[in-house]
Amino acid sequence: MCYFNPILIFLACLLLLTACVAPSLQSAGNSQPETASPQLRVMSYNIHHANPPGRKGVIDLEAIAEVIRKEAVDLVALQEVDVRQPRSGNVHQAQALAEMLGMHHYFAKAIDFGGGEYGVAILSRYPLSDTIKVELPKEDSPNAEGRVLALATVQLTEGQHIRFGSTHLDIQSSANRQQQVETINAAAADELPFILAGDLNDYPDSPAIKALDQVFQRTCLTNCEATFPQDEPDRIIDYIAVTHASKLKVESHRVVPESYASDHRPVVAVFELPTASVSR
Repeated sequence: MCYFNPILIFLACLLLLTACVAPSLQSAGNSQPETASPQLRVMSYNIHHANPPGRKGVIDLEAIAEVIRKEAVDLVALQEVDVRQPRSGNVHQAQALAEMLGMHHYFAKAIDFGGGEYGVAILSRYPLSDTIKVELPKEDSPNAEGRVLALATVQLTEGQHIRFGSTHLDIQSSANRQQQVETINAAAADELPFILAGDLNDYPDSPAIKALDQVFQRTCLTNCEATFPQDEPDRIIDYIAVTHASKLKVESHRVVPESYASDHRPVVAVFELPTASVSR
């Protein structure tokens, strides 16, 4: 007759359990958590002075704010922005959007219009500095509407900066657009990474965009979605691009399927930000 000591059985089971668990604990203790690279979400949006194209005379700035809010972007390049114009309720639209979204802003006037100002703007979740307006040339068609580049330095974190630009190129003259791109290319000759976004009013195979490609990498190069008009888009005229020298990696590009708030669809790109590339 065999006799089993329950104490010995308990101790044997305990030793076996410890042997199985210990390697797992050791492995867990030695593993290092993966750290995701920092990202930057950027939008380009021609807001049509917040007038939904299907509602003549109506201004719906909250609809524009909601589009931006839903995309959770860090930087926004705005075009066709009204400032203190009677047609849009004498509101400073860039400032109002910044307040609605809890962002910083910079507005650059392109022209005086309708008793107020009209131009492009930048919204940013990060502090802005070194803001400047660059007048863009229109030598081929001097009577064309004035166009500008809004530029700012964006402080991402302490000691980390990029340059960000918002623009809206001439609609009348291809030669004007090419000259304007060349001026932007010259402005991008900076040691900081430079992201450009805007309504460039030209197609990907145009001389102006080919000139842009000499200095910038567009965030979409093939099989890109159309951005205009908003209801049945059939052309690409809105872009986001980054300087070749910046080493910022484009993680994604998409056109937001939004068809109410403006006559353009917004474009959103996500960048990976290597720390070494954004130090000033």
